[in-house]
Amino acid sequence: MRTLITNIATLYQTETTDSQRWVAKGSDMKNLPHINHAWLLIEDGLIADFGEMNTLNSFQFEKEIDAKQGIVLPAWCDSHTHLVFAHSREHEFVDRINGLTYEDIAKRGGGILHSAKRLNETSESELFDNALVRLEEVKQTGTGAIEIKSGYGLQVEGELKMLRVIKRLKETSELTIKATFLAGHAYPLEYRENHEGFIKLIIDEMLPNVANEGLAEYIDVFCEKGFFSVDETDRILEAGVKFGLKPKVHANQLYNSGGVQVGVKHNAISVDHLETMDEDEINCLLSSNTMPTLLPGAAFFLAMHYQPARKLIDAGLPVALATDFNPGSCPSSNMNFIISLACTQMKMTPEEAINACTINGAAAMEVNDKLGSICKGKQANVIITKPIPSLAYLPYSFGSNQISSVMIHGK
Repeated sequence: MRTLITNIATLYQTETTDSQRWVAKGSDMKNLPHINHAWLLIEDGLIADFGEMNTLNSFQFEKEIDAKQGIVLPAWCDSHTHLVFAHSREHEFVDRINGLTYEDIAKRGGGILHSAKRLNETSESELFDNALVRLEEVKQTGTGAIEIKSGYGLQVEGELKMLRVIKRLKETSELTIKATFLAGHAYPLEYRENHEGFIKLIIDEMLPNVANEGLAEYIDVFCEKGFFSVDETDRILEAGVKFGLKPKVHANQLYNSGGVQVGVKHNAISVDHLETMDEDEINCLLSSNTMPTLLPGAAFFLAMHYQPARKLIDAGLPVALATDFNPGSCPSSNMNFIISLACTQMKMTPEEAINACTINGAAAMEVNDKLGSICKGKQANVIITKPIPSLAYLPYSFGSNQISSVMIHGK
């Protein structure tokens, strides 16, 4: 099947096979290669060719799509979500309005523990059906690749149930999906005074089952005051690596937790959140290949200070953006809103934000060889916008849907 997209006002994130970027970092994040007045040829779900309209030859194709002077971009790569969950938590939203903090809610058994209770009461079939609906919404807003974490089971069967749902989503959806084992998300009430017991449960019972069933690519831990200490995080990540899982870390959301350092120590693919950072963390990241992943949707919803994106980028680091879609701290999967937040609240330029949501988001899931840019041989996951005056209009018009259509694998 060959599909030709014509009359593209601007085709963004274009690369040749000889000059591919695996990540965009530092000052290069302002660079967004593009072609004006362009066409794009897709064959059997892959990008076959592209160029300026005045170079368009008489291709044979089965389908032509007129972009009608819309912009074409690679589909978003959302590298941090908790998309599989049982129920929403709007009651906690009201609690925060009335003055309770995220930590207050967690201490009284709310937050992650509430989601765990409800998830363990919900069947695998119901979890799958609800997650599939959410995944369709994700696709409609332009996301073509997504990482989904467990972490609302907090017991053997609950964690395995979540990961089996994610595996079924992989088998059902055309989106690229990565699975992360996150039992180290919070301590269940019965283990609140017995951290050692829960860590042994993760290492001795959960991990062997996850590995035997091939349920995850990554292992993650919430390294934070009141959750998992640096030493506890270190032990869980080390055990995960022995079972073939690559590390990621929830780091520095509330405090300078040491999560960045322990992540870099284990060659983590990414360290995520990073609301609280200083020079030690930045220097640590500069000596690594770990991707700093910022989640401004959570900072927005929890009314917290935003991540220091400018400081990270100006230091020469790459930055990825992700939604942190979850029922408690960011009940939104819309990457377009994340781009607007990045521009308005973290002072990223539109080009930097697009790089963070495409090639760098792909790198944070290790799919940048297949996704994240317009390059021959990569998967044809693309967004076609409505006719808009410029790239900056996407984050500028944050309350409007500027997407005309989304193609996944060329469909």
